[in-house]
Amino acid sequence: MTDPTRASSSTGENTPDASADASAETTTSTPAQGALDIASWRRTIHGLYRDVREATDLAAAHDLWRRTRDELFSTHPSTPLLPEDRPDFTGLPTKPYDPAWRFEVAVEPAEPRRMVVETGTDGDVLFDLVGVVDVPGVGSLDVWKLAQYAGGLFIPIKDALAGKPGGTYGGGRYLIDSVKGADLGAGGEPGTLVLDFNFAYNPSCAYDPAWACPLAQPGNTVAVEIPVGERYGRAV
Repeated sequence: MTDPTRASSSTGENTPDASADASAETTTSTPAQGALDIASWRRTIHGLYRDVREATDLAAAHDLWRRTRDELFSTHPSTPLLPEDRPDFTGLPTKPYDPAWRFEVAVEPAEPRRMVVETGTDGDVLFDLVGVVDVPGVGSLDVWKLAQYAGGLFIPIKDALAGKPGGTYGGGRYLIDSVKGADLGAGGEPGTLVLDFNFAYNPSCAYDPAWACPLAQPGNTVAVEIPVGERYGRAV
């Protein structure tokens, strides 16, 4: 999810674990307080996704996810919202839950490949391709693993609504970023993952261009419109 370190580059979302997804310290906070704020954000996100994985009522779990994220964005010291956007914030533009967009997909082998994401503060962030998934009605998506400390799976998605008015963020959204807690777990069969597009969310650079975010590459870009999850534009 959202979780700081502000970058000097505007190319994407920066941290050594794939998606710095919360905001940075304010100018008045100490380094220690900033670190504690980040830890607080991450604990909340990890706990939130644990609750979602354990839920039997997926619509209710999605509503909890939406409400918790709105609260974090609205009140948490590590919000990625710019200061000028905070007074008018009333919630992220998230679509209602649609069970047709939840899938359990097998991770199939793929030719090894490395993705290098340049950042402004942490140098190159490296990802290794570990496989691909074929999502019915959507297409193939690359499954990445952070090649550096902490590891973690990373699956972004860029759909046909990206960059369109009222659509999705132009750089794509995140489905899985397990090192930050955004992980819906394994499917019912060995070697499978749960991909639920209702939980697709924007990286921090969608709100603050100071972030450096790994964005969806061609292998994570699909030709279909995905109408669920967090959209992009002014929250209502």
